[in-house]
Amino acid sequence: MSVVYVVRCNFSDPNRERDWNDWYSGPKIKQMLAKPFFRTGQRFRKGSGRGRNYLALWVLDSPEAFNTKEYTSDWGFFEWRPFVTDWSRDLFGGEGHSDADFAVPAQGALQVVSFDGMSLVDAAAARAATEKSLPEVMWLPIIGLDRHTPIIGLRPMSDIATSKVSGASLPAAAQEAIYRPISDFHPVKTVAAV
Repeated sequence: MSVVYVVRCNFSDPNRERDWNDWYSGPKIKQMLAKPFFRTGQRFRKGSGRGRNYLALWVLDSPEAFNTKEYTSDWGFFEWRPFVTDWSRDLFGGEGHSDADFAVPAQGALQVVSFDGMSLVDAAAARAATEKSLPEVMWLPIIGLDRHTPIIGLRPMSDIATSKVSGASLPAAAQEAIYRPISDFHPVKTVAAV
């Protein structure tokens, strides 16, 4: 079973933002991928569109990752918590997708469509209305944690030059954004060898 863990947030202190990004994109990714059930990790910053400024995308073996002693005893955000705002942690079903399906190269981008605060029925209707204009988006259903959006759409793109907000006719409550990678795509094997 594959599950996709998406963390979205803003950061409120511009004077500490670079240090936070250095920590989160380096030691924090390594720390998380050393925990049971975590398979891959990558971080992004919004380049255009509507949504939170930062996004971290993890692929896990199981939702049990959040119940392990290793996860619960060493969360690691304590120093940064006062500056992390608009934070959401959502868990999505990733069945039928490989780890590589979520990898974004350094010169690429990640298109993200979310329906924060909408009901499942309204989000499903919005997705159905936009699927023709967003044919390459992977639509993942919510399965746990904060449940900010009942469905999320993700589309890794290999070239930032061709990436842009789709202009699809989305409801006002929907958010569509293009995110640029601010870390490499880290599979467990790569991090363990460092």
